[in-house]
Amino acid sequence: MTVSIFDLFSIGIGPSSSHTVGPMRAAGRFAQSLVDDGLLARTTRVRSELFGSLGATGHGHGSYNAVLWGLEGEDPETVDTGSGPIRAAEIKRSGQLRLAGTQPIAFDAEDDLILHRRRRLPFHPNGMTFTAYAGTEILAERTYYSIGGGFVLDDDGSGQPTLMPDPTPVPHPFRTGIELLQICTDHDLRISDVMLANECARRPEADVRGGLLEIWRVMVDCIEHGCATPGVLPGGLKVRRRAADLYARLLDESARFGNGVDPLRALDWVTLWALAVNEENASGGRVVTAPTNGAAGIIPAVLHYAVTYVPGTDDDAIVRFLLVAGALGAIYQQTASISGAEVGCQGEVGTACSMAAGALAEIFGGTPEQVENAAEIGMEHHLGLTCDPIGGLVQIPCIERNAVASVKAITAARLALHGDGRHTVSLDKVIKTMMQTGRDMSVKYKETARGGLAVNIVEC
Repeated sequence: MTVSIFDLFSIGIGPSSSHTVGPMRAAGRFAQSLVDDGLLARTTRVRSELFGSLGATGHGHGSYNAVLWGLEGEDPETVDTGSGPIRAAEIKRSGQLRLAGTQPIAFDAEDDLILHRRRRLPFHPNGMTFTAYAGTEILAERTYYSIGGGFVLDDDGSGQPTLMPDPTPVPHPFRTGIELLQICTDHDLRISDVMLANECARRPEADVRGGLLEIWRVMVDCIEHGCATPGVLPGGLKVRRRAADLYARLLDESARFGNGVDPLRALDWVTLWALAVNEENASGGRVVTAPTNGAAGIIPAVLHYAVTYVPGTDDDAIVRFLLVAGALGAIYQQTASISGAEVGCQGEVGTACSMAAGALAEIFGGTPEQVENAAEIGMEHHLGLTCDPIGGLVQIPCIERNAVASVKAITAARLALHGDGRHTVSLDKVIKTMMQTGRDMSVKYKETARGGLAVNIVEC
């Protein structure tokens, strides 16, 4: 099995891939199951229950509204980010919901959508159960898990549900870094070549390239919208949006002094691009999971750095960058976790930094071994990073964390290129260590908002 790049890089909405996109997809999947099973017309009520991290921080992450949109048949890629909140408010006010977009059912805001702050399901901290009723009769009940990056698993009753493998045979299947490097050696391929060949087994090459350039277009649109939008982020912390002011300042300084005065000016732009994306995410805007929403600013910021400052970064280089990032993300998804609720922020920001560092190393002309080294460096120096969002919001420390990790990814790529690819700690070993660290981490530091900054900073 090799995860498709279009599963890792999916277009959705903020503020969280695991808490917003995942619940929306799960609710939509449940509503569609009622249609498929011929139960929709009989359904008079649906009760939704969110557990663990979803229950603890669901209000701050927009999970409540996301479930309502999903039950009404909306999709994260196409839902109107402007009218969606208005519709959710109307559902709560009117006490009626259009199940699967067509079937009107009653909705009680107190009893029909429950966020359990202290209860969790055994398999994963991001668990959800949906129950459909005809009067008092239970028609259907299903449990889902949002495992990060918008990926959703159905509880199959085994106690260990897994991602269903893509049945399409690919020419170069891999799960680990060592397997990927061996393929590159055996066939004299770059990592981007391996991933492209695998994607072309699923769809024509023109569609792969066009799809990746569309993903990049959405990333650029997100950056531009973030740079043009001032104000305060929603949620009660009154966090000021900084990207618009920083953008205006950098433009003014460039006009007056040029770009040669400060040798580190490029890093200010990288910081800006990351801030812009994550402020958009925090406000519920349209973003690309890369590989999660909480870490969505890193890959766009580093790729924007390459496009702006690295000669020869054309459309082909953009596609290769995303292919390498996707190959590395597939290793994390298949052998570890990208869920902050499961392993802390090391699994989100750390993974995104690793993906961006490796991708940039190939754009710089690095060998597969140097790419793997860059990816390893990117993760190694995020080991133990906790997920402790203040107020359960994807704002503090999440937004700045993306900016810092973007710069770290560039440093990791450049450091790897000064070597020959040989290093002591392999990517697979550091991924294994990340997963072990996540298992040992106290639950209060894993997206529950019950530890770290979340309790040491008084909300205002």
